[in-house]
Amino acid sequence: MRWRLAAFAVAAFVCLPVAALILTAFEGSAGLWPHMIRHVLPAALRDTIVLLAGVGVLTTLIGTTTAWIVTAYEFPGRRFLEWGLLLPLAVPTYIIAFAYLDILHPVGSVQGALRYLLGYTSPRAFRLPDIRSMWGCILLLGLVLYPYVYLTTRSMFLTQAASLVEVSRTLGSSRGDVFRRVALPLARPAIAVGVSLALMETLNDIGASEFLGVRTLTVSVYTTWVSRSDMPGAAQISLAMLVMVVGLVLIERHARRNQRYTAAAQRPRAMSPAPLAGLRAAGAFTICFLPVALGFIAPAIYLCVEAYKRYRFAGLSQRLLGEVVNTVSVAFTATVLVLLCGLVVAYAARTYPGRLTAVAVRVSTLGYAIPGTVLALGLLMPIGAFDRMLSGGAETFLGLSVGLVLLGSGAAIVLAYCARFMAIATGGIEAGFSRISPSLDHAARTLGRTSSGVFRHVHLPLSRPALVSAGLLVFVDCMKELPVTLLLRPLNFETLATHLYGEAARGTYEEASIAALLIVVIGILPVVVLSRVGRAAPSRPSSDAAGAPSRSAGGLLRSERR
Repeated sequence: MRWRLAAFAVAAFVCLPVAALILTAFEGSAGLWPHMIRHVLPAALRDTIVLLAGVGVLTTLIGTTTAWIVTAYEFPGRRFLEWGLLLPLAVPTYIIAFAYLDILHPVGSVQGALRYLLGYTSPRAFRLPDIRSMWGCILLLGLVLYPYVYLTTRSMFLTQAASLVEVSRTLGSSRGDVFRRVALPLARPAIAVGVSLALMETLNDIGASEFLGVRTLTVSVYTTWVSRSDMPGAAQISLAMLVMVVGLVLIERHARRNQRYTAAAQRPRAMSPAPLAGLRAAGAFTICFLPVALGFIAPAIYLCVEAYKRYRFAGLSQRLLGEVVNTVSVAFTATVLVLLCGLVVAYAARTYPGRLTAVAVRVSTLGYAIPGTVLALGLLMPIGAFDRMLSGGAETFLGLSVGLVLLGSGAAIVLAYCARFMAIATGGIEAGFSRISPSLDHAARTLGRTSSGVFRHVHLPLSRPALVSAGLLVFVDCMKELPVTLLLRPLNFETLATHLYGEAARGTYEEASIAALLIVVIGILPVVVLSRVGRAAPSRPSSDAAGAPSRSAGGLLRSERR
């Protein structure tokens, strides 16, 4: 019973920001809603919808096309591309915007080389379209978010039986017809999940959109709160974002409605890739390599060059070392707390199955679907109230002035990370528990172990690989998280992400190159985990496309392991 109550407590904590947000939104004056509807929401909503539509189309095209090519065809370089196409996941959206703003600057090396080749001498005579635009934001976000679609769609392609392809070919269909008429319809549930994940990441983005001049709802929340000190107004915009998130989830559910496909009782043969040679092989490699080059290799080379220049000029500053310590300490603390809560929720679902426990598990994973700015704003009110109550109690009864304990120490950031990334831990740990036979539970209980004893002596040791994988993903996501950290950090508290944001906002790109490079290097770690899981996926056919979009990388891992 204690496990179930603890799982309910975790679910209630995840729901707390939404409840606080609703209360905050209605604290504003009665005339604020008409002002927001007339002057703020239309432009922000229009830009957000256009951005989501563009990113959705681009990630679908890149992710689905590359997934089919590396699955259905054999050509030189295919083995590299199988995992190389995941590399853009290591580059946060705000870093790719940061890099390309300098790479494609009108007086930068790329445009300078183009002018030299074309015979122009001045940026006024020839310059590329400004990357600070809606199309630039769609392109850059699509280049780093398409792996969500690639990963889920390729998993579905790998589990499709070879007999389906062979029957289609026998009926006279080409490989292209097989893709359009057989593989693509069967992969629609996986595509819907991948696109939903990409769109939720787009809605959560604040750095790239602000750098590139796109005023999304997320940017509007930040400017309304920070620049205008209007918390009720920011809360009202946040409610509009929550409505949009619910809409995305409902669209994803509708796309997967009645779209479940089961495999045969016997393990089907995997589809054999058709060999390509000559120009066709070169074309297939080029199509798949281009997103990797633009989404990872070019920004990585730029960051390496700029970081080397900065190191040669000034070395490693003590400020940067302090930011590394802040980043690692906050991320590590949050990872431990998230794993503990994920263990509680996953084990309660296994030990006490039922409708209420299932609801608690579902609710506890909703934090990832909430954009970081909305989550931070929702947590600020209850955390601030707790700090004031604690400070008043300490001063009244102890005569001590403790100040803002949670907001002033960085603990608020840890709590926000816990609510946001709970889905990763819960999904990964549930996947590990699903591989433990229930007979082990029964045997341990027969030998006199309590439910807590079974957890300590059976589940915890056997689920260690799942814990390590989930912990790695949570740690890296915490290190890369910008909106929550930016809004809840104490005064004079900088992490690598907030340092990069500040330098990019000032236009001093070289100052932030080392911080950006460190984030990208650390971000490669979960890519390694996901690539290993992806290679193991064909050995176990899946009956469903993927989990709920709110499960993030943890949901992807779980769906890959089914």
